[in-house]
Amino acid sequence: MAAPEYVPTDPVADPRSYRSPPRRPESWVTDRPAEVGGAGQPRGELLGNQGPDQGYALHLVRLFEGKLHLQDGEHEEDAVAGCVGVALKRASLFGRAPVVYDLRVAFTVWGYLDERADPGLVELRRDLFEGAGHPHHYGLRRAIVDTVPESTLRRSHDEVTEAYASDWRALFSQ
Repeated sequence: MAAPEYVPTDPVADPRSYRSPPRRPESWVTDRPAEVGGAGQPRGELLGNQGPDQGYALHLVRLFEGKLHLQDGEHEEDAVAGCVGVALKRASLFGRAPVVYDLRVAFTVWGYLDERADPGLVELRRDLFEGAGHPHHYGLRRAIVDTVPESTLRRSHDEVTEAYASDWRALFSQ
C-alpha cells in the first residue's frame, strides 16, 4: 500500500511486489470431515431439498401478509410455514434461490389465494397444516411438502393457476 509523501521511507528497502503462491503438484480432493462428496447433496427421507439462498423466501413471504384467505380454525403462521417449504422445494428443483412465483405456486396449490376455496381442500389443508408453524413440527412440514408432487412444482405459475381453477385434485395426484 502506498504511503503519503510526508511519511519517511527507507530509499534502500526493496518494495514489495506480487509473488504467486507456491505450486501444489497434486490436485485438490474433498478430504475434510464435513465435505460433501462427489455424489452431491445427500438425498433421502427427512433431508429436505437443498438450494441456494433459501432464507430469501422468508423475506418474500412478507408480500403475502394479510392477503391469505384463511377459514375458521386456520392460522397464518401455519399456512406460511407449510407453503414456504413447498416454495423452497420448487426453487431447489430449478437449482436457484426462491422467487415470489415459488410462493405464489405454493399458496395457489393449497388454495390460500382463493376466497372461495373448495371445502374439500379447506378440510384437507386444515387437518394437514394444523400446528405447522410450531418450530418443533418439522415432520409435519415435510409431510406438507411431500404431498405436492414434483410434476406439479415443475409447472409454470400460470399452468398451476389454470389447473387449480379446473380441478385442484389434479395438482396432487400426478
